Amino acid sequence: MSSESSESTEIWTGWYRDRSGAEAIVITADGRRVATRIRGVEYKGEGFASLTAPDEGDRPLTGCVLEWDLPLPVALDGTTQPATLSCLLTLGERADLSLTLHYGGTAFESCVAGGDFEGALGRVRSQLPPGADFTRRLLQAA
Repeated sequence: MSSESSESTEIWTGWYRDRSGAEAIVITADGRRVATRIRGVEYKGEGFASLTAPDEGDRPLTGCVLEWDLPLPVALDGTTQPATLSCLLTLGERADLSLTLHYGGTAFESCVAGGDFEGALGRVRSQLPPGADFTRRLLQAA
């Protein structure tokens, strides 16, 4: 979505995979919380690694992989260039998050345990050329 307000809702498409197979999913994020529906069950949380099913006794989402891409333009020297952030979250005994930013013909990667989205994004940001930065914020608490 083009809006940068934390009050706007972003919608990203991706994939859910577990032992039973794979299915396309839609992830919504409003700047403070994320949500997705998997096999008819709604999962919500303050971050990707803390998704739970409120209607199922707050059962955590686990034993699976979530994968999605989102646009994340990068600004450098007054010019904004398109970039895509590829996200891979493995939820099991712990949450492992891998982010890869495809920008300017290069892939900038970060992997973190615990599913710390902002931490992983910060590691990607630190690899960008001097003066480069993302043109918008994603989730404050994801």
